[in-house]
Amino acid sequence: MRVVLGQHSLLLVLLTAIALSPATVVVLAQEDVCKKDVYPPLWHQAPGSIEDFPVHGNNIVINAWNYLERLGVYKILLNYSAKYFTASGSNNVGNILWGLPLQFGWQYHTGRLADPSNVTTCSNGAGQHLCISVRSWWPSVNYYLSIIPFLGAMEAGFFGQLQHEIKVLPPEEQRADFCYSTADCRSHIPKVMDAWKAYFEVDHLLFVSLHYLWEAHVASIAYAVPNLKYVSGPEASFGENWANAVDFIAATHFSADLQNTNYFQAFLPPRMLSESDKAPFISDFSPEQNKVLLSFCVLHKTNELTGMSHPNNVSFTEKMLAS
Repeated sequence: MRVVLGQHSLLLVLLTAIALSPATVVVLAQEDVCKKDVYPPLWHQAPGSIEDFPVHGNNIVINAWNYLERLGVYKILLNYSAKYFTASGSNNVGNILWGLPLQFGWQYHTGRLADPSNVTTCSNGAGQHLCISVRSWWPSVNYYLSIIPFLGAMEAGFFGQLQHEIKVLPPEEQRADFCYSTADCRSHIPKVMDAWKAYFEVDHLLFVSLHYLWEAHVASIAYAVPNLKYVSGPEASFGENWANAVDFIAATHFSADLQNTNYFQAFLPPRMLSESDKAPFISDFSPEQNKVLLSFCVLHKTNELTGMSHPNNVSFTEKMLAS
């Protein structure tokens, strides 16, 4: 008999883990947002408009392998979409795009943007803290959740008429793993571009927006994860487990606003995993972090046993819709 986990399983897993051992996370009141460190690291230093990026010739140039510049791409998306979320609170706290830069900030804070092989000094050496390593799995997958949404928004005309072309710089190696313009990405990943373009074109009623946002998020993950294999060991397993969990989060249409994302993200691993780490017995992780890490593993293994994982770029959500 094949068992299929219900669409709310992941949130139930998270909530159960939290309930078993009360968390120290403080739920944010809207009026406290400006007083607390709730934004991604260095958020206020990131470019806030397209005009803040350098112009060379007729091109606005974005270095996607610099932390502040990739963070700036998110900041621009948040700023341009703020008008659709005024009813959800002041300071843009209800914007459902917050989950993307907050996840990216967690990757930066926990060392997941650095070169895990230590072959280069990217993000490891002196003065290299803003460097994003293309040798790391996390930022490489994140490219499809940052630059690709940005290019999808451009294709949808979300930013209006721009005075200059956008040029996204490639990394120094593994250039073929990515695309760099709307035309390039339209040619290489048309389904992913379609999904993000649809999100930025849709009428931004919250329940409609959540559907299209998670469709696009899952499309990016479904393409990137099978095609990018840069890490091994426990961190690789966690990455796969986390990518699998995203399918369940997507199925619930979770509202990844500033408050919700900050709350749940506190239960993710606070550093890279090592060979000696065995959840739920990691001594420098909180009980909640241990439980959530174990829950992700169990969820992924159950998904594989029931045939509901996403090999060949077919997501859990797509399988459920087709069944």
